[in-house]
Amino acid sequence: MARPTALQYLDPAALSRLKNMELRARLIVEGFITGLHRSPYHGFSVEFAEHRPYNPGDELRHIDWKVYAKTDRFYVKQYEEETNLRHYVVLDTSPSMRYRYRAPLTKLEYGAYLAAALHFLMLRQRDATGLIAFDERVHTLIPPKSKPGYLHTLLTHLERLVRLEDAETRRTAVAPVLHEVAERIHRRSLVVLITDLFDNRSAHDELLRALRHLRHRRHEVLVFHVLEGATERRFELPDRPLRLVDVETGEEMTLHPAQFRDAYVQAVQAFTEQFRRRCLEHRIDFVELDTGQPYDTALLAYLNKRQRLH
Repeated sequence: MARPTALQYLDPAALSRLKNMELRARLIVEGFITGLHRSPYHGFSVEFAEHRPYNPGDELRHIDWKVYAKTDRFYVKQYEEETNLRHYVVLDTSPSMRYRYRAPLTKLEYGAYLAAALHFLMLRQRDATGLIAFDERVHTLIPPKSKPGYLHTLLTHLERLVRLEDAETRRTAVAPVLHEVAERIHRRSLVVLITDLFDNRSAHDELLRALRHLRHRRHEVLVFHVLEGATERRFELPDRPLRLVDVETGEEMTLHPAQFRDAYVQAVQAFTEQFRRRCLEHRIDFVELDTGQPYDTALLAYLNKRQRLH
């Protein structure tokens, strides 16, 4: 699949000025599709279901010429999807996800708009899609459905999650949440996890066990690791003494970034590569995302995963 080009609709700075979640989701998806040299959608459905009248813009190859010969009218073949797979977007809403620094969007906003675009894509493909949101526990669970009107329900919940300011500080607890998700989802599904992985370092082994638990239950898993790249990956903070505060624990630390930058970057790279390698061992896709960059990397990863499920 060719990488998209000219993704002018995916500029996060421009999108951040749009307040409507549904409009943003549509622009993200349509801009992405415009950028693809070849649309991947034609291969998603192969079983004939019914006819509908031709509309301007429909692909000519879907016209039923035999029906045209009999009726002198254009009708388009509609198809049913190949599989009955369902999708869940599992979104981390913990306090660390509200970090923005100089990016156009916070990590939570970025994750919510990515989730909205995925829901849009899934329903466009007639797939059932649902939403699970968590911090140290699951606090939102919207079961998957494939009805076109369901998009509004999902996007309303996403908008609420972005706006919500919880007075009670909660920490991230990804592993227990994923174990719970693995037990609660009974039909084979594609589980898309959107998180910054900001959990206690000691919990990372348990997180990997939770991801394996999902795979053991025959779910396909795609992990989107969302960070603010300038500071959280490259530690590009001003070269002067700074007081850093952990938004989840309240722990404070005063340091000079220049003294720690190299060691920090190496530690982040080492952790990321190790986590990616261990995910791949269990056929779990792991994708790094930067809140300052467009969504095309994430959408391509989703489409690649979706195609492999057929």
